[in-house]
This record gives sequence, C-alpha cells and structure tokens, in this order.
Amino acid sequence: MPRIKTDFLVIGSGITGLFQALKLSSVGETVIVTKKSDYESNTNYAQGGIASVFAQGDKFEDHIKDTLESGAGLCDPEAVQILVEEGPALVKELLEFGVPFNMDPQGGFDLHREGGHGTNRIVHAHDRTGHEIEKTLLQVVKQNPNIRILEYHTVVDLITPHHLKRKGLICFGAYVLSNHTGEIIPVLAKKTIIASGGSGQVYSHTTNPKIATGDGVACAYRAGAEIRNMEFYQFHPTSLYHEKGDSFLISEAVRGNGAILLTMDGEPFMKKYHPMGDLATRDIVARAIDAEMKKSGNPHVWLDISHKPASEIKHAFPSIYAKCLELGIDITTDPIPVVPAAHFMCGGIATDLFGKTRIENLFAAGEAACTGVHGGNRLASNSLLECLVFSNRIAEEIKAHPPSFLPEHEKIPAWDKEGLVNTEEWVLISHDLSEIKNAMSNYVGIVRSNLRLERAKRRMDLIYAEVRDYYNRTIVTNPLLELRNLVLVAELIIRSALARQESRGLHYSTDYPENRTPSRHDTVLINDLVHGDLQAPL
Repeated sequence: MPRIKTDFLVIGSGITGLFQALKLSSVGETVIVTKKSDYESNTNYAQGGIASVFAQGDKFEDHIKDTLESGAGLCDPEAVQILVEEGPALVKELLEFGVPFNMDPQGGFDLHREGGHGTNRIVHAHDRTGHEIEKTLLQVVKQNPNIRILEYHTVVDLITPHHLKRKGLICFGAYVLSNHTGEIIPVLAKKTIIASGGSGQVYSHTTNPKIATGDGVACAYRAGAEIRNMEFYQFHPTSLYHEKGDSFLISEAVRGNGAILLTMDGEPFMKKYHPMGDLATRDIVARAIDAEMKKSGNPHVWLDISHKPASEIKHAFPSIYAKCLELGIDITTDPIPVVPAAHFMCGGIATDLFGKTRIENLFAAGEAACTGVHGGNRLASNSLLECLVFSNRIAEEIKAHPPSFLPEHEKIPAWDKEGLVNTEEWVLISHDLSEIKNAMSNYVGIVRSNLRLERAKRRMDLIYAEVRDYYNRTIVTNPLLELRNLVLVAELIIRSALARQESRGLHYSTDYPENRTPSRHDTVLINDLVHGDLQAPL
C-alpha cells in the first residue's frame, strides 16, 4: 500500500506552514501538504504587513494595549505579551532570509500605520507584503533537502484511533487525496501541524483565495479538537467593489496613509461612528460602512486618497494602483468603490501557548488556530506576526521533547475506496455551495439577530444532512471535500454565534446591546466522539 512516513506533517503552505517547516527541518524530515500550487495561500494576498515594535518611542506595552483594546476584552493577555515581545526577532529573521521589506534612509524599517494602532509599526514591502514573504520563504524551503512539498493534495481526515476502531485523542498523521490521480495516501508523522489558513469561502464576498475552505478546522473538529470563538469572523472594511475585481483587497494601509471613507454623495462619515474616524478598528469601520449602505440603499461607499500627491500614491501602493487602473479606476484622481468582505477567522482550533491542541501530537498555528491573541477582533497586521511567533514556539516545544513513531503507526489501514460516482446527483449537491454562501452572507454577516441565525441554522442543517449522506456513499474528490468542510465550518460559526448572547467585537447582534466589559468568556465547541455532535461527524 502506498504510504508516506515522515517526522513532521505540515498542512498548509502559507507563511505559517513554510516558516514551520524551516524551523523543524533541523531536527527531522518535513512534508508540506497543499491543495493547489505551493504559492497559493492567504499569505500571498496579505497586502498590509506585519505589526511589530521597531519605531523609536514605540514600546511593547503600547502594542499590547492596542491589541487588547481591539480584541474587545477577549484576548488572552499572556498570549498577547508573547506575540508582541517575541515578534521583532522573528521579523528580522525574515529580513535575513531576503524578504525585501521597505527600509528608511537610516537603514531601519519603513513603518506604516493601520487602523487601531496608536503609532506607525507596520513593517511592509510596499502593498504586497504577503506575496514577497511567500516568494522568499518558498525559495528557501525549496533549497532545503529536509522539506518536501506535496502540491495538489487535499487532506481528507486526520488519522486517529477511530481508524483503528478505537477511541482516543491522538493523531498519527492524515489521509491525503492526490487531486491528480484520485489516490488517497496515508501520510504518517510523529507530529502533525495544521497551518491551513481560514475559511473565507463560506461567505459570498471574501478577500481569501478559492482554497480557503476551512479544511483544518473541519478536520480537527471531526477528530475531537476543541474549536473556540468561531462567531468572530472579521470582515475587511474595504474590498474593491467591481464585477471583475474578484473581491480584491484595498489595504488598510491606504487609510493609514490618509484615505477617507465617503458616502456616494461625497460626505465623510466615519467621525460619526468613532473618534478615531477612518483609523478606527476593523469591526467598527465595517459596521459603519454596512450601516451607511443600508441607510442609503447604495451598493458601496467610496474610499478616496486622490488628495495625496500622485507620485506618493503610486510609490506606496503600486499593486493597488495597477489593479484599479486595469479596471478603469485611477486612484490618483478617482475614489475607489469599496464594500466589506469576509477576511479573517479570529476563532479556530484551540491551542495552548505552544500550539498544542487537546489531541496528542496535533498542533495548530496561524489563522486555523485560536491562540487567544485576537480575542473578539484582530488588530490589523497582527496575523502574520502570529504565524511567525507560534510556529517558532511549536518548533521549540517539539525540539525540547523529541518525538518518536508509535506502534500504532504500523497498523494504520489503507483508505476504504468504496463508493460510486453519481454525476447527476453531484450537480444537485454542488448547488449547496452557493446556498451556504448566500445563507451565511445574508444571516451571519456583519450584523446578526437571533431570527437570522436560527433561519441560517435550519438551512444549514438541511444542507449538512444532504452533503453527509452523499459523502458517505460516493468517491472522494477535492470539490466534495471542500463542500464537506465548508458546511461544517458554517455550522460551527452559526452555533457559536447563537451561543454568544451579547454584542462584542466582530459579533454584533441587534438582539443584544454592545458589551465591552472585560470578561474572558469563550465559545467552545467539541465533537464528543462518544455521544456524537451535529448528529455525527461528517
């Protein structure tokens, strides 16, 4: 039976997965599994940068304070302190790898400012920071003989005692589908790290790539991991509104550089909603835009930076300038049509401060994980920093406790390939994807209510049952796996939102007043493998 045996299995090839593999390569062989080409990831679309304390006069305490305030009282203070204090050294490592960050004339980082930050602390590479980091790390990874990348492979499920017809919370690796051959291969590993990113494709409008279907969270939930705070889904306030824009992100740094949000009548409106105006945190700005659009009935608002010198705009935002110009919008003279779009999953697989989950030998990091640093609302540009810090901490934890293969690794069975391809039925099942996106966007978006959430849950329960039934009797394909994972993630978001009976951070309900009291109440969902949950694991 074809199988792969490796020291470490990393699921995902964004900054988290690549940095993780590099950190582990000194102590063992690492296999990276990625659904598409090696460079396709949420990282690649991250424009803004990495928040870190480098500016003269900036202090760790200030970055911590801004993060805690953005998180609406739900951040883990210890996790935030770790993020902020361990981050700068790792950002410097990226510079040493060759990431072409913008530098000032004195040789230090050229620092931008973004919403929620009290000062300039965003390390960036123009407006394509994620792309430059991804490109650089890939070059380094491909030169490392201890790292192997499996492109066009999708994780089907984590391998657990369930596959040995036993109960227990331990991970032996994962079953992985080759999207070219259809073969499902067991990848056996001493340690498995989920670094699969977010699930923006659960919504109709998202800044995420097509591969962001929540695979890591869904797999971990089915295996028995704790899933935390899924109701907090961050909508980026300014996604390009254009039929050919494909939800192109207009970086927060544009507002940090002086851009102003305007109604379609040309009136500034952000000061009505928050003293920081256009530099308020993302949850506030997204709700303000949503409110203005609902009030006017208009399909978008404007973001205007045309009052700045054209040369300055082109230098600071070359990718945004080029993309908009391609669509007939000259941002040096014209305002940009923008709408909020699903951007970042603040909840995810619950971990401790070393990335460990409740499942033995399973770790999680990056957007797929819930480390406690984001709370109820992520502070701009803290996400790439989180990827670096907690990937590094996972590697340090593994190095401190060298792992070994277990007797069970030799007993893992081949994947049961039983099933038929029913093309006619798949046409009907595939329609469920648009239903999921529409229900989530209409009822579980920026502003929610119990009525909307209950309606979404009824629809999702029906879709869930259809997909589960189809999955259990057909041959596995990548589109089916993505649909299976998206409907489960949608269920988790809805159930989490129903459980939080308050308005806080990114979860805003018309049934509850906004509550900013500093509690640490988390929403926790666990798939009880004994009693079953969501009827049964999908």
